[in-house]
Amino acid sequence: MTDTPDPTSPATPAPAPGAAAAPKVTMRVIGQYIRDLSFENVLMQKGLTGELQPEISVQVNLDARKRPVEHQFEVITKLTVTNKAKGTESVLFLLELEYAGIFQVEGLTDEQLHPYLMIECPRVTFPFMRRIVSDVTRDGGFPPLNVDMIDFMQIYRAEITRRLQAKQAAETAPVGNA
Repeated sequence: MTDTPDPTSPATPAPAPGAAAAPKVTMRVIGQYIRDLSFENVLMQKGLTGELQPEISVQVNLDARKRPVEHQFEVITKLTVTNKAKGTESVLFLLELEYAGIFQVEGLTDEQLHPYLMIECPRVTFPFMRRIVSDVTRDGGFPPLNVDMIDFMQIYRAEITRRLQAKQAAETAPVGNA
């Protein structure tokens, strides 16, 4: 094949004169790995018996850190999966997973970088985390757990809202007398 343009395809419009070209955002996954993994099969340890209906809760926490190499970041997704017997506080299993990705991200402003790291990077690593959770729960003696898709944008927005509310509460709190 050649790199000549196809005369039947519509031409890409040229940018308007004087318009600045948008910077090209690039993201490359350098690596990904399990930072920490814990699985406790409490059901077998305690010998719980009877008809147990599972009630599963999933908690997600995110963290991002700048690495010493320019434009590289480590993004950590922390997943805590608790399976309790419905209607009781009896834990059937507890799974804690910290999964990290090392990303090379360029072409973003400082304001754009934080949401990108906390939304887009976890989206990239999530399928791998999901497979680990499925394998570990299956290997731990339970049916494989396929975690539903996680809306990282909603988690990010909720955290920003929580921080703003906490900041406003701190600013309006009465100052005590010393």
